[in-house]
Formats: sequence, C-alpha cells, structure tokens
Amino acid sequence: MSTVCVIGSGYVGLTTAACFAHVGHTVVCTDIDEARIARLNGGECPILEQGLDNLLREGLAGGRLRFVAGNAAAAEAEFVYLCVPTPQGADGSADLSFIEAAAAEIGPILAPDTVVINKSTVPVGSTRVVERVLGRSDVHVVSNPEFLREGTAVHDFLNPDRIVIGADDQSAAVRVASLYLGIAAPLIVTDPASAETIKYAANAFLATKISFANAVAAVCEAVGADIGDVVLGMGYDRRIGSEFLRPGPGWGGSCFPKDSRALVHIAETAGYDFGLLKGVITVNDEQFERVAAKVVDAAGGSVEGVKVAAWGLTFKARTDDLRDSPALAIIDRLRAAGARVVAYDPSIEEGGVPAGDKRAALLDGIEVAADPYAACEGAEALVVLTEWDEFRWLDFDKVAEVMAGKRVVDARNLLDREALRRRGFSYAGVGRV
Repeated sequence: MSTVCVIGSGYVGLTTAACFAHVGHTVVCTDIDEARIARLNGGECPILEQGLDNLLREGLAGGRLRFVAGNAAAAEAEFVYLCVPTPQGADGSADLSFIEAAAAEIGPILAPDTVVINKSTVPVGSTRVVERVLGRSDVHVVSNPEFLREGTAVHDFLNPDRIVIGADDQSAAVRVASLYLGIAAPLIVTDPASAETIKYAANAFLATKISFANAVAAVCEAVGADIGDVVLGMGYDRRIGSEFLRPGPGWGGSCFPKDSRALVHIAETAGYDFGLLKGVITVNDEQFERVAAKVVDAAGGSVEGVKVAAWGLTFKARTDDLRDSPALAIIDRLRAAGARVVAYDPSIEEGGVPAGDKRAALLDGIEVAADPYAACEGAEALVVLTEWDEFRWLDFDKVAEVMAGKRVVDARNLLDREALRRRGFSYAGVGRV
C-alpha cells in the first residue's frame, strides 16, 4: 500500500482521504485551519455526508488516517492530492491562487518521483500551471478528477462509474491507477487536458438533462400532460436514460452552477460561443422564477406581508450544503416580493447555523423553525424545495390544522397530491396538474 498526502480537508479532500485510508493506504490529510484539524483528529466529521463519519473514525482507529496543520507532510508522501478550493469569478473563471500557493509551498520539499495529483475541479490547462509552480522536473503532475455527488460521495468514491486519469507520463498514470486496486470500475487514461474537460463536460451534460426536464415540465403544464409519465417514457429509452431526467426547482450546489459557467468561460476563451450551454443556464434561472411565481399564485396573486412556509434549504437532501441552493434562490425571490418566509430543514438547527459558520450569511433574513409543523403555523402557503424523504410521511392533517391557508407548491413532486387534495389542500407541482 502507498503513502498519500491529501492537501485540503474540505468536502472533496476529506472524502478522498477517508476512502483511501479505508482501502488500506496510509493517509495524511492537511489543512490550514488548526481548529478543524483538532476536530477531525477527535473523530468529529464537520460535514453531513452519509458514511463519512464512520470511515473517519475507522481510519483514525486503524492508524491509517491522521490530520495535520500545514503541508510539511507532503515531503513523506509518494502521492500528493491537491484538494483545495477553486473559487469562481463573476465571469466563470476559476481562481487558482489556492492551488498555486499549495504547489509553491510543497515544491521544494517533495521527494523525487512524487506524483502530485489535481483532484479539485480546475480549468483545462491547470496541470501545466501546477508543473510550472512546482518547478520540479523530477516530479510528475497528473489529473484525477472527482465525480462525487453530495449525499452519496463515499459510495461514489468506492463504487465509481469510471476512474479518469490524465497524464503525459504513462508510468505516473499507472502508479495513480494502482491506488484504486480493489475498486472495480472502467479506467480511462488520457492526456491532462482531456481529463480536465471530461469533468466539466459531464456536469454540464447532467445540468442540461435537468434543464431539459424542467422545460418539458413547462410544456406539460401548458398542454395538460403529466411530466412524471413523460420522463418515465423517455427514460426507458436506453439512449436517454432516466438519471437526472427529473424536474424540480432548478439545479444548484457546488458543482453544476460553477462547472457550467466555467465551461462557457473556457469555450469563450478558446473562441467558441457555447450557446447551447448558455441556454441551459438561462432555463435554470427561469425555473427559480417559475417556482416563485407558483407560490405567489397559490397565495392569491401577492405575497406582500404573507407568511410562506418552506420545507428544505439545502440544494439537495442528505447534505447540509447551502451553496447555490435553488431553495435559497427561490426564497430570495419570495422575500423580495414581500413574503415572510419561515423554513425548516433537517440539517439546520432552529434559529439557523452557529455564528462563524460560513453558511450563516446564506440564511440571513430567513427564519428557521424547529420542525416542519412549526414552520407551517399561520402560513398561507407551503412550498417544498428540497427532497428530504421525511417530508413524505408527515401528518398532513396536523399541517392542515396549523396553516392559515391550505395551499401547497411542491417543487420536487415529492408529496402525494391526491392525499393532499382529499384533505382540502390546493396543490401545484412541477409539470403536473
């Protein structure tokens, strides 16, 4: 087994470190945040991700995983994974300063023949940037993009659809591939630029499927068709498939918005106007407006001074990630229209997140209730924005009792519309009547 240093203990870095330790490698994960390092060494998982807390404790107990402040541990590693943030500018370009800073710090201390691997989602050509900053001809730089879905990241790492490795040196590619021995998946070895493009193109295509489903849902509402039956019929076509062919409030999160805009920027920089992908992004923005408009219609044409209950704040269920959440985008529009929004999300405590939490600013102005019933007390309308499965099984007789108006907008098509209507609710879904 190999010695691996993972630089960055964020979502990608922590998952990568814990999973590599799980398959038997000796892993050191680094971060500049000493308080975070202390929490991790104490077995406390700072993010909500199914199975990750168990792997964290397993790795620590087995002595295969440890966390340290600073990047000096890279000197002892055969493989160094760069899993640091790449913030996006307003034009879609990525800020590589964190990657460049990490590369500059470890460059002088790396042992000869070390393989440095870009795991963060980075623009095409970033492998060359890291090579330049390292300034080491005796060190290899490889691209190994991640394809982790929040909420199922551990499963995705250990059961991937494919493993992509981009390298100019085939021996370096073989060495990186050896880290995944025991993980059954197709292996794609290509050049660095192609590997980097695969990640962007994959996420942009998935975003396209969701935007297409939302556009078809709008057509279904106009002609009286049911989007559930339509996408079911489409999904059985093996050329199309059912994955991500699902309407909703729009796509969001840390990957799709960032990667779609980045690919548009990459194309423009190279001289190509990616009009198709621009249209996908436009459809997504329009979906936020459409769902907000449904809530306004449900409330009688205006939400000025009206209490609206919102179920769900995270961009998807089984995660506590609020970044680019469609739920927040829709709530922002309702609040701009004068609504008082009281929300509930299983991952967020009553009153919001603690002071100092990076998510606090995203919840500014939103009242967070202790439970879904408390959110509904006195509300004229309820909007379901995140597909937490527990919302299906709530006591809707109790919901009806506490609400001022029995109106539901189900942006996830999650609830039983007929059961709601039998209880006297008006119901509006996406692409269904």
